[in-house]
Amino acid sequence: MKFSTNWLRELVEGLDTPPAELGLLITLKTAEQEGVHETGGHLKDVCAARVLSVEALAGGNSKAVVETARYGVRTVVCGAPNCRPGLVSVYVPVGTVLNGRRLEKIRIGGVDSDGMLASGAELGINRDYEGVLELDAEPGGPVPGCAPDAVIEIDNKSLTHRPDLWGHHGMAREVAAILGKRLRDPVDLSLLPDPGGPVKVDIEDYVLCPRYSALVFENVSVKPSPQWLQYRLESIGLNPINNIVDVTNFVMAEIAQPMHAFDRDTLVGGRIIVRSAAAGEMVVALNQETYRLDPSNLVIADEKGAVAIAGVIGGLETGITAKTTRIVLESANFRAGNIRKTSARLKLRTDASTRFEKAQDPHNTVRGLARALELFRIVSPGIRLVGGLIDNCATLAAPSEIRLPLDWLCRKLGRPITAAEVQRILRSLEFGVREEEPGLLAVRVPSWRATKDITIKDDLVEEVGRMVGYDSITPVSPAIAASVPPGDPMREFQQQARKVAASQGFTEVYNYSFVNEETARRFGMDPAAHVAVTNPIAADLSLLRTSLVPGIVGNINDNARHFHDFRLFEIGCEIHKQPGSLPLETPHFIGAVYGQEGDGQAGMFECKRLAGYLLPGLEVRPAEPRVHEHPSRAWTIHWRGALLGRISELHPDFCGGRAAIVDIDLALALQLRPGTPRYQPLRRFPSSSFDVSIVAGMRELVGTLQGLVSGHAGPHLESIAFVRQYSGPPLPEGYKSVSFRVTIGATDRTLTAEELAAVRSRIIEGMKAAGYELRI
Repeated sequence: MKFSTNWLRELVEGLDTPPAELGLLITLKTAEQEGVHETGGHLKDVCAARVLSVEALAGGNSKAVVETARYGVRTVVCGAPNCRPGLVSVYVPVGTVLNGRRLEKIRIGGVDSDGMLASGAELGINRDYEGVLELDAEPGGPVPGCAPDAVIEIDNKSLTHRPDLWGHHGMAREVAAILGKRLRDPVDLSLLPDPGGPVKVDIEDYVLCPRYSALVFENVSVKPSPQWLQYRLESIGLNPINNIVDVTNFVMAEIAQPMHAFDRDTLVGGRIIVRSAAAGEMVVALNQETYRLDPSNLVIADEKGAVAIAGVIGGLETGITAKTTRIVLESANFRAGNIRKTSARLKLRTDASTRFEKAQDPHNTVRGLARALELFRIVSPGIRLVGGLIDNCATLAAPSEIRLPLDWLCRKLGRPITAAEVQRILRSLEFGVREEEPGLLAVRVPSWRATKDITIKDDLVEEVGRMVGYDSITPVSPAIAASVPPGDPMREFQQQARKVAASQGFTEVYNYSFVNEETARRFGMDPAAHVAVTNPIAADLSLLRTSLVPGIVGNINDNARHFHDFRLFEIGCEIHKQPGSLPLETPHFIGAVYGQEGDGQAGMFECKRLAGYLLPGLEVRPAEPRVHEHPSRAWTIHWRGALLGRISELHPDFCGGRAAIVDIDLALALQLRPGTPRYQPLRRFPSSSFDVSIVAGMRELVGTLQGLVSGHAGPHLESIAFVRQYSGPPLPEGYKSVSFRVTIGATDRTLTAEELAAVRSRIIEGMKAAGYELRI
């Protein structure tokens, strides 16, 4: 949104603050500005000039002698078709910077051109390049109503909740309150006639259209607007069209009330109907595009059909043309949500729809008509009102009052402030304020702030706070007792797992918690056992994952295209369906070791080593492979008597190269994790060790043998450790020798040689009884 500082000066008495400073104040107290841009700086140098003579030159140009009064008589070369003796136009002297370029004296067609006559587009007054500007002014004077200006550009997002700030009068109100100056109201409601216009207005739904006001005019002359009006619109980015349309745009930019003028002679019948569109109803709009509507769209119609899309754009057939002599001037109010949806559905945003979708003030419709009536008499002399004011209006809610306790306000604001200061601030913003009782104010919200903007006392705190300045509030820490929240064991356990994995060279990855049905089936999972997502973020991510394996396999394949070997891990939740209850989310740790060379055995043991850091003393056992696992390389992880996860190598169909995966149930691991370790004194008595070697089949698990040895060792067993494994002569084919080091000791004495021998004999006899041979 662009605001002309010249316009603001007309509305705020005595406003002399420099534009840059004014923009900063607006940012600090009202809305964020995106920049202050100077415009029309060249207008201080140009002046009106009368063409004394014109002499044709070769190439279509003319030699014109002009009287400027201010710069004397000058000779210029002009190619404009309307350059003629007696014409008063705009002379631009040499040295003037015009559109970023400095005007120099040049020679054209053998004639030195000392300056130039300019078009409205070249001067930035309008967008007409067809000829030089024609003025009704005396030579030497300025362009009437056009002076250098500065435009303050405000970020539209910061005005979304403030429909009143989509017009200069609303911003002028803010400026006047900030600087303590007086606001001038440009609207004279006394100009409006009594009710009783020649056109009837029917409103189908007052929720969608709370108010529709109109005036009818005759003896209208459609022509270009005066230069001051064109320049005012051009400076804020609106395109001058003709005097009638320009007035509606001027009123919209001044008091934020969108308006539209219909050619009365093209309207069928004596009624205007505000209704929902019929299914498939077509409207050819002013932009010459045809729009197909549905009942969710609101239209303005005559007795023949729709003539405008309400709140968005007018129709082409009833638009203002050079032949128009009678008009119906519409000033209405529409429901914000309906206009926003219509604009979005049609992919059509206009200056009107942008304002209507912010929830405009229904009291503003007649103000718009009064302001337009005053301007029409200036830009279209001889225009006449036909009949009185047409105003179909729902019952409007009375202004609401909010009780504002001053002690609460001070606490909320974080600084003391007097009742007098609060009242001054709110009254400067045109709130009604009365002291209901000592320390309690009753604040009446003005209609332009009651459109979903100011509704509760907390909103009034913001009004007071921004005006006193948030920089005047001393930052103080909240006087609230704070306590350290209890620790989250699972969070701490996950952090420990992250640190362990990272220290072993694993890189953490994050995956979506969603899979599709095809992926679930590929990994041997039933899609029906998954929780379905009602609104999936993508069509192919409709199920919540019950395993982290598909995600990590996808990561492996993505990275295998760029790296020969790598290590990845993820910590996330498996989400399992529970009948009659919410889904169960179980945190898991999954790690992967990938390499393009080798037989994959090293990756399996790397995964076991990583799992061993998290689960000291774990045991792995062969397992039946799953669909995605290598047929002969799948282990289950057992720890403290429970099954906690799996270690496996991926099946070659699921990735290129060799990839091993470890999957651990963190919830169960945390549950089984031993408590805080207790202090154990150092052993006072020595222990003794000996080795035993057991001959067993090649497929016999070392863990099984170790468990048997531990069971026979008795209560004095201190530790048992795997030493080595051997196969070959003199052992029979298909057998191996597994060696363990057994350490025996007591806490209260030194064991005798006889006791040690007894333990060793018990182990040997027990293993033989179990069918094993020992190498002694």
